[in-house]
Amino acid sequence: MESQPNNPLHGIKLEKIITDLQAHYGWEYMAYNIKIKCFTDNPSVKSSLKFLRRMPWARTKVEIMYLEYLKKNKR
Repeated sequence: MESQPNNPLHGIKLEKIITDLQAHYGWEYMAYNIKIKCFTDNPSVKSSLKFLRRMPWARTKVEIMYLEYLKKNKR
């Protein structure tokens, strides 16, 4: 396995990202910031994982939100 010292998301599973964001912000806030149906209509971790694994553009937005969350919580 390659080492990725400059990638802050290396080794973090998508499920953890969604779970952490949902616990901190909630589905409503996530849906407000990232307008995707899996966050607005009957949201769940399972449906979000399914959608985000198929749509790289949406996954990128969620990863950016998670990086901002990590940055805010490091202070």
